[in-house]
Amino acid sequence: MNSSITAKLAQLSERLLEVNQLLSTEQATKDMDTFRKLNRERAELEPVVELFHAYQGCLADIGTAQEMAADPQLRDPGMREFADAEIKQGQEHLVQLDTELQKQLLPKDPNDERSVFLEIRAGTGGDEAALFAGDLFRMYSRFAERKRWQVEVISESPGEMGGYKEIIARIVGPGAYSVLKFESGAHRVQRVPATETQGRVHTSACTVAIMPEVDEVNDVVLNSADLRIDTFRASGAGGQHINKTDSAVRITHLPTGVVVECQDGRSQHQNKAQAMRVLAARIKDAQVREQNAKTAATRKSLVGSGDRSERIRTYNFPQGRITDHRINLTLYKMDQMMDGDIGELTSALMAEHQAEQLAAMAEDVLN
Repeated sequence: MNSSITAKLAQLSERLLEVNQLLSTEQATKDMDTFRKLNRERAELEPVVELFHAYQGCLADIGTAQEMAADPQLRDPGMREFADAEIKQGQEHLVQLDTELQKQLLPKDPNDERSVFLEIRAGTGGDEAALFAGDLFRMYSRFAERKRWQVEVISESPGEMGGYKEIIARIVGPGAYSVLKFESGAHRVQRVPATETQGRVHTSACTVAIMPEVDEVNDVVLNSADLRIDTFRASGAGGQHINKTDSAVRITHLPTGVVVECQDGRSQHQNKAQAMRVLAARIKDAQVREQNAKTAATRKSLVGSGDRSERIRTYNFPQGRITDHRINLTLYKMDQMMDGDIGELTSALMAEHQAEQLAAMAEDVLN
């Protein structure tokens, strides 16, 4: 392990002792905000420090076994063989601990634990693209069910033949952003459309955007003077009340031109609140993508660029395969994945991102 990493781990170990001492004092519970912050810090530090102590213990065990194997007075071949085996096993375990420690030290995305807004828009392909947008929404909804996350539709624009021209939904669950954030981009489908009489395979596309839910007060400053809020009569289903009043809301953020519409709620107040949350998420997402673009200019990233125009995945129905082009992963389990079983894919993307971070950390250490 690099000496700078060892020094950092030693500092974290000392900090954990300090936090535990602070929490054991009578003063700790007098300020509940400070108390909660210290508890969160302890929860973050404990797994890292435990791994570090296990790493140190493993090093000590290897040292003891090496001393035994090098002892010239050790004449029992069985004991020497035992010592050699202990050294080999200890070194293998040390490599595992080293990798786990490096992962724990990787910079954490502050949005990882947040819920998300999912936006799916039909692109090239007309009615077929809208149908595919419906398939994608079902895929993500079923995946959310498997994770026991909640799915709440914010706004939808149905396609003429089914599916959606556009749909925006909120997916509520711990860690939703960490799992779904690599889904942003262009999704391409190759299949025979239901409207195709000649049996020819068509290619259509949809764009997917995954945005972390933000606290518009703390994360994004929205000046009321920069907002134009229009109300209009909802056009979709929703009962007599929603169709007879101007309950639908359109908010335009004048400096950026970002426009958000919401009409699925049962009141103007509810629609305005939902639209404001989506607006804040979009503006924050644009800021994050701008920062990512600057980072990518200095270091190429295979995963997580968030570029909406980037073709990230192809769904080839005739061959029953799904290919993610960023990590060159092809899976022949179309039916299962379209039914929401995309865990293997999301895990592979998360692992690739982690590998990139580890490589970048190693590069920084060398430089």
